[in-house]
Amino acid sequence: MPASILIVDDESGIRESLGAILRDEGYETDVAASGEECLERIEKRVFDLVLLDVWLPAMDGLDTLERIQSRDDAPMVVMISGHGNIETAVRATKLGAFDFLEKPLSLEKIVLMVRNALDYLRLESENRRLRAELEYKHQILGNSVPMKALRQQIALTAPTNGRVLIFGESGTGKELVARALHASSSRKDLPFVEVNCAAIPEELIESEMFGHRKGSFTGASEDKAGKFQKADGGTLFLDEVGDMSLKTQSKVLRVLEEQRVEPLGSNQPVTVDVRVIAATNKKLEEEIARNAFREDLFYRLNVIPFYVPALRERTEDIPILAAHFLATFCEEYGKKPKEFSAPAMGVLLAYPWPGNVRELKNLVERLVIICPSEKIEVHHLPPELFRGASKSPQKPYESLQEARSAYEREFVLRKLEENRWNMTKAAAALGLERSHLYRKMRTLGIAPTRAS
Repeated sequence: MPASILIVDDESGIRESLGAILRDEGYETDVAASGEECLERIEKRVFDLVLLDVWLPAMDGLDTLERIQSRDDAPMVVMISGHGNIETAVRATKLGAFDFLEKPLSLEKIVLMVRNALDYLRLESENRRLRAELEYKHQILGNSVPMKALRQQIALTAPTNGRVLIFGESGTGKELVARALHASSSRKDLPFVEVNCAAIPEELIESEMFGHRKGSFTGASEDKAGKFQKADGGTLFLDEVGDMSLKTQSKVLRVLEEQRVEPLGSNQPVTVDVRVIAATNKKLEEEIARNAFREDLFYRLNVIPFYVPALRERTEDIPILAAHFLATFCEEYGKKPKEFSAPAMGVLLAYPWPGNVRELKNLVERLVIICPSEKIEVHHLPPELFRGASKSPQKPYESLQEARSAYEREFVLRKLEENRWNMTKAAAALGLERSHLYRKMRTLGIAPTRAS
């Protein structure tokens, strides 16, 4: 669809000539002879760009520009003037004009300016779309009490520059919390740089963190900025900080104290302004007790502690997360929307999720890829979900009868899964008559699927 341009000028000749030029370039055009008429046109339809003359009868171009910019759906505006001066151009730019053209207008200059303005508009639109996608992808979901408290803590903490230490098991979403803190802070338009302290080899971590100068070690063929420098003005996320060596811990501590970093092979420190957010799945107090983590660094990082709960501690969030991942992956892989059946969701709710949200996300992606039907049934779920799913480790069985029933249910479910819910084969594998198997399933609360 061609871009739409509104030409606002009190001279009919200029309106006609500009309209003809821009239509020849493939744009849709409309015209207005005054600021008031311009605002009326914008009220009735959406324009991508407005070419606006400064000198207009009654309401002049700058006042019109100010009124345009007050709208939520304001188009791009390029100002045009036959009596331009620096003061007018500066004021127009401050009011939000993209650029300023002086009369007499040349064909090449008009076409180039319009093209540049529309390219900038497309880029801005694409950036907004990508930011919206990123926010959707990284949103913190869940209506459980722990997640509501976590979102409230993020809202209170994000606007500050206080250092944050995030505790939680692997796969709970600690990076998600770090990104949410950055996205809600005054640094949101500056870099968010992540360092996985467990993934970088010991001999390279100092170079990665602090940078190096050419020739500082074998293989250093050019200068390289470290993560602290790359995050200058923004946020540095130290993931799995408990796996950092004591030597590196000492240097990080010094950077936090001095806000200066010294690249390898250089004696010239570089000043940095970085908010540090760290995360760990370890109990750092225990690491300190066995001299594996510096106590002074712990207190530097642990200004504001966060705790991200395990998925088994907030099972009421599982349906919300599962639906979110289903929608995301169905769209990503071009599949029709899918949903979990009630019995299948019951299995998800009973499983203890040792891998937390990451495990649930990976499972949903797998099911979106391999499950042919739009409703995901129990027999589509992998066997591992039925092992130990009846009770989580935090809720032991209270009687022998309860434990026996739970084991029996798990065993029957496993045989049903192994035989892809073929009732005749499953009954034979269990040594039961088919009718006895149905009775046993009813007793154990196992719903037969449509496929069976």
